[in-house]
Amino acid sequence: MDILTWIIVGLVAGVLAGLIVGGVGLIGDIVVGIVGAFVGGWLFRQLGVTTPFSGLAGTIFTAFIGALILLVLLHALHRRRGGRRL
Repeated sequence: MDILTWIIVGLVAGVLAGLIVGGVGLIGDIVVGIVGAFVGGWLFRQLGVTTPFSGLAGTIFTAFIGALILLVLLHALHRRRGGRRL
């Protein structure tokens, strides 16, 4: 995939995850979505599961799951440190 596709996947996955868990701003949500794609891909491989979708929809789904996990962890770590809400 080219960089534009990664940005679009990151944007969609990050914004969707941010709407559910609470985002960190547009640029932050894009970064979380892109990193979430790697987290979701790694997690799916470790669990031996596949996405119910193929192609770009499957990539966005994987990134979305990874972004959800990443945002939950970021929020938990931030609260543990006693910081303001993200």
